[in-house]
Amino acid sequence: MTDSSKGKTARWWVPQVVRGYQRSWLGTDILAGITLAAISIPECMGYTKIAGTPVVTGLYTMLLPVVAFALLGSSRHLVVGADSATAAILFSGLVGVAQPYSDRWLALASTSALVTAVFLLLAAILRLGFLTDFLSRTVLVGFLSGVGVSLMIGQLPDMLNIPIHASGFIPRLAAFCQGLSHTDAPALGMSAAVLIIIFLAEKLSPKAPGALIAVVLSIVVTWVFHLEEHGITVVGAVHAGLPRMGLPQASLRDALGLLPICASMFLVILAQSAATARSFAQKYAEPLDENRDLIALCAANALAGVSNTFVVNGSPTKTAIVDAAGGRTQVAHLTTAGMVLAMLLFATALIRPLPIAALASIVFVIGARLVNLRALREIYQFRRRTFAVALLTLLFVVFFGIQRGILMAVAMSILDHLEQEYHPRDVIIMLQEGQLKPARARKGLETEPGLLIYRFQAPLFFANVDYFVEQIHKMVAAAAHPVQWLVLDFVSMSDIDYTAGLTLHVTVKQFQDMGITVGCVNADDVRDQLDRFGITSRIDSKHFFDWLQPALDAFHAHQDAASEKP
Repeated sequence: MTDSSKGKTARWWVPQVVRGYQRSWLGTDILAGITLAAISIPECMGYTKIAGTPVVTGLYTMLLPVVAFALLGSSRHLVVGADSATAAILFSGLVGVAQPYSDRWLALASTSALVTAVFLLLAAILRLGFLTDFLSRTVLVGFLSGVGVSLMIGQLPDMLNIPIHASGFIPRLAAFCQGLSHTDAPALGMSAAVLIIIFLAEKLSPKAPGALIAVVLSIVVTWVFHLEEHGITVVGAVHAGLPRMGLPQASLRDALGLLPICASMFLVILAQSAATARSFAQKYAEPLDENRDLIALCAANALAGVSNTFVVNGSPTKTAIVDAAGGRTQVAHLTTAGMVLAMLLFATALIRPLPIAALASIVFVIGARLVNLRALREIYQFRRRTFAVALLTLLFVVFFGIQRGILMAVAMSILDHLEQEYHPRDVIIMLQEGQLKPARARKGLETEPGLLIYRFQAPLFFANVDYFVEQIHKMVAAAAHPVQWLVLDFVSMSDIDYTAGLTLHVTVKQFQDMGITVGCVNADDVRDQLDRFGITSRIDSKHFFDWLQPALDAFHAHQDAASEKP
């Protein structure tokens, strides 16, 4: 190994946090870390209710995993920790396998973090970052909104202290409606108070830790007025001190059984973490090594697995909190981990009187934040068909479960893309006020009398070539004047497969047999395919044009020459 390569390797392992760090950032980083701790500690305890694990495990997610990513990751801004989507996938996958909150359940939850870490490591080694492309923004909005609706509905029984033993969305909803007459007034009052406090705090100041204020007040009120004696269920004793380190008590068979849910969580982690890290790197024009971030996420989940907690993910909300509070680097994340460590060592006894109704209300708010009404509205305004895909994904998650929902999300992303490729937008190049401009293809349009320049805005392959041929024939037949020249614009066509190439050859011959001159423009990307299928030899070389204007000029020259003939 050369000296330069040694230096490069050494620099790769230097934590991003120490590269170019400025002392002026320290104060705001520490303040941002304290702010993140104040907001995320109660939320992470809420995530344990989603995951079905003891409350203290939520604090564990903000300890070693946060430190690992802060030291190993390339992103200065991405914060890892417990996440509602992955916690919900975990719960849906373990239901029926073990009892929530039991030792067996926690062992399987920790094992899932280790298995997910293996997925992330393989993704880093094989450079599988492209898998994030299989979850489109549209479908991800629908999926997370569906998770949010599921969480909100799932917390209502605990918010009202109505025991529900049914499973499945419809049975649980029916059981909840039947049990409304047994609503517990103290639990209802506690839940309403928590929601009002969070709403008012955030209304007064977006940076206000409304959840923390609600948690503190609910604990104080429960302790002062002995609400446990009046039917308020509380969290109870919380394990103090550092997490127990070691491999979870689970077999290889258990790990293999967790592969489907871990694959689902892996996809969400990959998509959500990459999108968040990219957006903040672009915001601050900072470099980003996505492969290094995958390794850091692997390390974070591996440490979660051996520290008695569950899967962690890159969190958009936590990252945004740090950014809004002025945090510039991972020092803010390390400060948060320090705050969590202090709480684990000295303050876990304060959590014991926390009412379950208050915790459920915090989860309800987390779910409500996942329902991205603004994004859904924007998708609806953009395209009704795309909105239908997002809405269908949302409903599938709600009615059929989150684990199946992630598979549906991937399938819907692929189908949505294929549908757009199957019937893509096609245009006629129009001559308007002396300029060539694209217009959505419809019957009767023409570039100018006798000339039709047609553009198909997708690669040409076996599934859409019949539609392509059908559209061209329609445009030629319905043109306002008999078409003398048909020019195919390939600027948006990056590939032509075997079936499409053979069909295109036949189509060109058909139009030539009809006495129509066929030309090509912007065909550089597909010239090899045109040569291979003999299309180039069928079309006169002088009818291949580099761009639109020469094609128009050649048609005019042809018209002038024809008009000069006696």
